[in-house]
Amino acid sequence: MVTRDDVAKHAGVSVAVVSYVINNKAIVKEETRQKVLRSIEALGYNPNLAARSLKTKRTNQYGVLFNNLGNPFETGISLGLEEKARELGQSLIFQTFLRAEEEKLKTIFMGRTDGLILLGQSLQETTVQYFGKLGLPVYSITTPVHAHPSVRCIDIDWYKAMTDLLRHLKELGHTRIAFMGNANAEHPHHVRYLQFRRALEALGLSFDPASLMQADGRLESAYGVMKSHLADTSRLAFSAIVCANDLMAIGVLSACKDRGLAVPRDLSVAGCENILMASHTTPSLTTIHYPRRESGFLAVECILRREGGDAAQEAAEHLEHKLIVRESTGECRA
Repeated sequence: MVTRDDVAKHAGVSVAVVSYVINNKAIVKEETRQKVLRSIEALGYNPNLAARSLKTKRTNQYGVLFNNLGNPFETGISLGLEEKARELGQSLIFQTFLRAEEEKLKTIFMGRTDGLILLGQSLQETTVQYFGKLGLPVYSITTPVHAHPSVRCIDIDWYKAMTDLLRHLKELGHTRIAFMGNANAEHPHHVRYLQFRRALEALGLSFDPASLMQADGRLESAYGVMKSHLADTSRLAFSAIVCANDLMAIGVLSACKDRGLAVPRDLSVAGCENILMASHTTPSLTTIHYPRRESGFLAVECILRREGGDAAQEAAEHLEHKLIVRESTGECRA
């Protein structure tokens, strides 16, 4: 079995430095840290196995990567994760994902977790391969834009969900439908946009590229983008708008109110996710319900089954969505 002494000799550093890197201590220079990581990978060192007896090989901990812990959608998922993990005797390590610091994930989770749960992040090939060599199963709640074959996804069928929502709008007479997406093309919201376009085509509806608006997933950003759009046009080129999440839809509702547009008389607005706030807006928001709590349950259960050698967990796990029709969508009057 490869030891820390072996890693230290290979990297030309002390055993203490290797320990600092494994424990993610900030006192190590970045150049040295990278050298140690390269040696760990080259030698196939697994601190999880080295530090524990061969009886268990487990930490009873799972790593969870968040995009924004302040987002109620992700908070809802975290509650499901935490509840199921506690029930099954597991614990969680939460970490906010920053693309510029992706390399650090190797030391943050190395030897500390039995699996990794993403929230739609597209990890680099080398990162996924690294965790694969450590034998850590990786699952993603929501589908990454750049999905990796070894990352199993837990998600609703966004094509079916968007088809249900767009069919609802079409039945109300809407044929000119805009989309509020996420300006970050790496964000999992982009998957929702792609399925929105696919569903539009299937329903025989066209899309005007000028009707694509981009925010960053936050209410405030969507409010600013929509308010600017309304200020720059005397007449909307669309009668309905679908937003990639509820926060942005609520921002659109707020901008319409401030610009004197009545929803749904002048514009129908719909969101995705069905966060609690969606039922308390004025008007209340039509949206796609995403079973957040259940997705957290399933992620923990899938990793445990995978650890137990259940090879059936190879394909994506599909959750059931539901179209929630509320007051923010109505008949097209344009």
